[in-house]
Amino acid sequence: MSYEFMDYYNIGQRVRKYRNTYGLSQERLAEKVGISPTHMSHIETGSTKLSLPVLFSLSRALEVHTDDLLFSSANVNHSSLESEILKAVEDCSVQQLMILLDILKASKVTLNKYL
Repeated sequence: MSYEFMDYYNIGQRVRKYRNTYGLSQERLAEKVGISPTHMSHIETGSTKLSLPVLFSLSRALEVHTDDLLFSSANVNHSSLESEILKAVEDCSVQQLMILLDILKASKVTLNKYL
């Protein structure tokens, strides 16, 4: 994947989404990250660029990967995920595969209930 530019507005929207998920105010998150509430507001509206240290601090404070803040999950495609799953199980025995298949089926049922 190649990315030619950072979409700071969408990064800010993802920060806001995760902040709201944790029930944090902008002020509280800014305090945890070590920036001013005004800077946090500007990050969320995309009106400022954020530095790598701030990005890292945000990801730690929000308990998410930096990629979750930088990139939309729409950047992940079905075939790349299938490839990752196949790589993860390529050295499994038949017995391990049967167990993993049972786990996968049970997980899918649970996910369908909640997603």
